[in-house]
Order: sequence, then structure tokens, then C-alpha cells
Amino acid sequence: MLSALVTVLAQDVAPVVQGAFERPAIDWHAISPELVILSVGALITLLDILFLDKIRPLIPALTGIGLLATMVPIITLAADDTGDRFMWGGAYAVDDLSLVLKALFVLAGYVVVLLSTNYIAEGDYHEAEFYQLLLSSIMGMVVMASARDLVTIFVALELLSIPAYLMAAWRKADPKSNEAGLKYLLMGVFASGIMLYGMSLVYGVAGSTKLSDIGAVVGGSVDTEPIITLGIVFVLVGFAFKVSAVPFHTWAPDTYEGAPTPLTAFLAVSSKTAGFVGLIQLIFIGFLGRSDVIEPMMWALAAATMTVGNLIALRQTNIIRMLAYSGVAQGGFMLAPLAVVGDVPDTALSAVVTYLAIYAAMNLGAFAAVIAVARRTGSGEISSFGGLFQYAPGLTVLFTVFLFSLAGIPPLGGWFAKFRVFESLIDAGTWQASVLGVIVAVNSVIALFYYANVARQMWFLPAPDGDERTIPVPVSLAAAMVICVILTILAGVYPAAVTQFTDFSNLALGG
Repeated sequence: MLSALVTVLAQDVAPVVQGAFERPAIDWHAISPELVILSVGALITLLDILFLDKIRPLIPALTGIGLLATMVPIITLAADDTGDRFMWGGAYAVDDLSLVLKALFVLAGYVVVLLSTNYIAEGDYHEAEFYQLLLSSIMGMVVMASARDLVTIFVALELLSIPAYLMAAWRKADPKSNEAGLKYLLMGVFASGIMLYGMSLVYGVAGSTKLSDIGAVVGGSVDTEPIITLGIVFVLVGFAFKVSAVPFHTWAPDTYEGAPTPLTAFLAVSSKTAGFVGLIQLIFIGFLGRSDVIEPMMWALAAATMTVGNLIALRQTNIIRMLAYSGVAQGGFMLAPLAVVGDVPDTALSAVVTYLAIYAAMNLGAFAAVIAVARRTGSGEISSFGGLFQYAPGLTVLFTVFLFSLAGIPPLGGWFAKFRVFESLIDAGTWQASVLGVIVAVNSVIALFYYANVARQMWFLPAPDGDERTIPVPVSLAAAMVICVILTILAGVYPAAVTQFTDFSNLALGG
């Protein structure tokens, strides 16, 4: 009898043990963008160890080439007609949405590398370490684009955030930089704790960390459970910090001002975009069944964020702090379509992704212009831009294009980004959406005042010190501005160039 019992147990346990040690199937083509970024980071680390100062002047170029190489597998995946790819039980997905977002992160990272060249090579700064951290953060963003699981989302968020905390405090001898890194770290840890607690509540109710499973449970019998509502609110609050939504925005102005300006551009664009990507994954896949919770919360966050951001930006005299509060307000515009996800999910999704793509181009271009001017003036005060047209007319025109695009003036790309927001609110057809549309329109007018004030300084006021020497612009910085201005104008003149990548009607977001 004992031998028979052992035989039965062996038959039952053997498949379980074998399954526990069986390697999950991996689609190497699907994760090739991540592998390329990882390889580039490892290569830079190895070269830095072997050659030290001899190789460091080449590190920015190697990083940029590595990011462009990452676009190759992204393009081949987009060209492959085999359909969406899901791995690890649907916890990791490579579909049209994720590929567009990965391309956005990689290209934005490449522009940041162009901005950083000849900037991070001062004093005791070590270029290799900076670019290693930058690649690590981009890696987290690329993973976030494919994450369909709470654990994967959290790991991706920490992977992109922790290097950013270190880079924010890069100027170690500057008290403002140290303050920036410390504030960003403390607020980030606090937000991560709240988000993780919310995820644990959601997992406790759903019994799964996979977003598609959570979506089925949330839209089912437990949709009115108070605990699931609390979990959703906590998770969304954690991501509201990442996108600097009011009242979770207080870290942004000081961090943006104290951090190196290329990193400020990175935080204002790529990091904010990654936060919105996390919101998209959670809302459209996991929490859409509770639109009664999501819509009022997103409505309040959008209205408060755009209004507070714009009103405070009006009072700023420092261009970096003005762009920081401008970024807060822009985040409010991007949150607006999420307030109608239950009514027009496809339109809302397309509106958010379209805005993210256009915002990346025009905001990176604005920061590039700021870096170029600061190379001569050494100041971030708006008054230092006085008379810029007299000695740098080309730079003035480019900066004006970016500013008016951020304000939403046709035919520049910003008008189309705001148009998609209005389109989603109008299509919803509810009085709440109509009221939010009015708030968006009023805030668009308010934003024009502080953008136009900078343009007025450049075009009509004299240089504050009477110094009208021309500004030497490095090739890498000029290339970044040219790339951004082309994309900004193209998005406004020919919107189909953007919408063919950002319209996701009937997209299967789950696995």
C-alpha cells in the first residue's frame, strides 16, 4: 500500500515540479528593444572601466548611436504582421500602442542626449555615469510601455525613477541641485508607498496582479466594494505624483530648477510621459469597469492641475520655473480626456497619446533653446532673453515656434494636441465634459499670456546688459532644435503624420 501511495504522489507531484522549473517561453524579437538598451548600457560601463578618460568624450555619441539602434527592432516589430505578442501569461505585451510609446521614449531620450552633450562635461562630473543612469531610466520607460501587470508596472516605475533621483542631484557642489534630488527622492518614495499600498488592496480583492484579470473582477461582482475603490484611488494618486498633477506637483518647480537643464527636459517630457503611460495601462485595462470612480477623480485633477499650473506660471520670473509650471498645466490638459474614458475610451486614448507625442517635441525644443541662450547669459531669468532677436534671430524664431506651439497657436503642433482634447470632450456629450471643455479653453487663453511675455522680451525689448554678441550653438544642440521644430510644425500642418500612429480604435489592450 505504501508503494502504491508513493507512486500516486509521484504522478501528481512530478508535473508540478517539472512546471516549476520549466523556463517560460520568451519571444526574443519582442523584447529585443530592451535587450539593445541593456547591451548599450553594459558596453558603456565596460568601456569606461577599461579606458577611463580616453573614452569619456565619446560616451554621448555611443549613447546616441545605441538609442538609434534601439529603433531598429522597434521598426521591425511594427512591420511584422503576426499580430500582438504576449508573454508570461499576458503580463508583458508588445502591440501597436506599446511600440509607439517605446519609439517615443527612445527618440525623446536621443534628443536629451543631444542636449546633454557638452553640458555634463564640466568640473568633476563623470559623463559615463550620467549616461548609464539615463539609459537605465529609459529602460524603465520602455518596460512600462509593455507592462500589463501590477508588479511589472511597479518595477518599471522604480527603474525609471531611481536613476532620475540621482541625476537630479548631479551638481553635487550646488545646494539647489542637492535640494532638487532630495525633494524628488522623498516625494517619490512617499508616492510609491501610497501606490504600492493601493496595488496590494487591488490584488487582495482581484486575486491576481495581471491587469486583464483585475479588469474582469473590477467590472464584475465586486465593482461596488469600498476596498476596491480605495485601492484604485491610492494607485492613481501614486501616478498623479509622477505626472505632477495638482496637489501632488510641489516637487516639480524646485527639482526642475535645481537639476541640470538637460535632465529637467528629460523629467518634463520622458518621465511625465512614462507616468501617463502607467495611467493608461491601469485605467484602460484594469480599472475601466469603475469609470464612476475614475472619471470624477480625473475631472478634478485635470481642472485643478491646468488652472493652478497656469496661474502660478503667470507670476514666474525664471524661465525654468515658468516651464515647470507650464508642464504642470500641460499635464492637466492631458488628464482631461481621461475624465471621459467611460463614454469614449478610444477617442480618449488617442487624444492622450497624440498630446504626449506632440508635447515631447515642442517641450524638448523649448528646453534646447533655453540651454542655448543660457550658454551666453548664464542666467535663467526671463529678463535675460531681452533683445535676443537682435543678436540671435534664428534662435529667437525657433524658441518662438516652441512657445506658441505650447500655447496652441495654429498652424503649430500644439493646436492639434488641444483639438484632440476638445474632440474627446465633445464626443462624450455630457454636461461634465462640456464644463471641463470650457475650463480647458479658458486655461489655453491664460497660458498664452506667459508664453507671449517671453516672446515680447525676445522680439521687442533691448538686451539688459547691452551685450549683443552672437551665441555659438554647438552642433548637437542645433540638431536637437532642428529635429524638434520639424516635428512640431509637421504635426500642426499635417496632423495625419501623427494620427496614423496614435489612433488605436478597437485596440486589444489586454492579454
